Amino acid sequence: MASAELFKLIAGLMLLLLAAHLVGRLFARFRQPPVIGEILGGLLLGPTVLGQLAPDAQRWLFPSEGAAAVGVSLFYQLGMLLLMFMAGVEMRTVFSRRDRNTVTVVSLVGMVVPFAIGLLMVRAIDTSALVGPANDVTALTLMIACAIAVTSIPVISRIMLDLGIIRTRFARIVLSVAVLEDVVLNVIISIALGMVAARGEEGFGVAALLGINATVPNAVYHVVVSIAFFAVAALVAVWIRRRTGDRPPMPRPGEVALRLVVLLSVVALCVFLGVAPIFGAFVVGLMSGRRGRPDENEALVSIRRFSAGFFIPIYFAVVGFRLDLVHALDLWFTVGFILVACLAKAASVYLGARLTRRSRPDSANLAVALNARGGPGIVLATVAYDAGIVNESMFTTLILTAIVTSQLAGWALEIAVRRGALKADDDATPVTAERKPQDAVVT
Repeated sequence: MASAELFKLIAGLMLLLLAAHLVGRLFARFRQPPVIGEILGGLLLGPTVLGQLAPDAQRWLFPSEGAAAVGVSLFYQLGMLLLMFMAGVEMRTVFSRRDRNTVTVVSLVGMVVPFAIGLLMVRAIDTSALVGPANDVTALTLMIACAIAVTSIPVISRIMLDLGIIRTRFARIVLSVAVLEDVVLNVIISIALGMVAARGEEGFGVAALLGINATVPNAVYHVVVSIAFFAVAALVAVWIRRRTGDRPPMPRPGEVALRLVVLLSVVALCVFLGVAPIFGAFVVGLMSGRRGRPDENEALVSIRRFSAGFFIPIYFAVVGFRLDLVHALDLWFTVGFILVACLAKAASVYLGARLTRRSRPDSANLAVALNARGGPGIVLATVAYDAGIVNESMFTTLILTAIVTSQLAGWALEIAVRRGALKADDDATPVTAERKPQDAVVT
């Protein structure tokens, strides 16, 4: 790498990291999701702000091609994989037989109804204004449906932790529903990404070796391989749990490196199979989280701290950097999409909660909490944009939907706590260990 390219890479990473942490800390100070601040930090360095004030300097520091651009892209990809890995780790068991009926019904209604509305939405609008270079309307349809149905576990966890209701039965129900939804939706996202990648990279992977080119066999292959991958991973996790139990293992030299080697190996296998790499990272995290509490495992704590301090903030900063609110924002379409997404998700969750005979205030609070899309919504938008499934305008809409719904959830739940509609429940089973904010992976 030439000296000039190395300088641009180091300077770009330094500015992205600095902006993400400074604005993220500012948001945290006012009890807002730091992830939104990290995105806005990147926005300041992108075409929306710096590109308008000093376009030549912005293009010189952050070139679109060359070694520096490839380097930033690599850190961005690693940040996304570590984010999904840690999201899987945090999804340890939160289920309770006491809440089984509520969790089951709310999960089904709260996921199926908005997903179906997303499918109908694509049929009712002109997709030519949304589809990306891949020109795959089927993948676009699946991504939009998932974007409307998805829930952010880390964001809503952090909001409830800040409000002092993380150990309540309400929190346990919210997290249980969100875990079930995110597992199912990650499978669907993996299928959509695999279908597009298989056509865009002919000659590589299992699908190419099998000679699968037609649309229908290609879709069937990626449905089968994604579900099979998750099933095999679940069986392996059960086998590991029976061999080791739920107690955290004793720390071993090189355990951090070993876990990262396993993560990268599974991600590479996913690329070869045609499974979305983020799904592989997510599954490895799920398997890791089964062995005791993550905050009791020194290796996981080390990975989480470094990821949360470096790779993940850079990922979110790059997300904000790529937003062009001057040229790519379709304001009225974005407002309409956010309204449809909020109404579809909130109404379906509220309906599911009422079907289980929960009170109206409790049902409304569940609807508000499960409407936050946060990190998963942002990841969905970025992988869809990278794969060419959505264009820049739709990418901007999906990112803003994730940001706005997360903010609305935080504000609404804070009002509910202030008014006494949500109170601490001392006899509830703890759903997560309290830890210092700087140690948490907030997405």
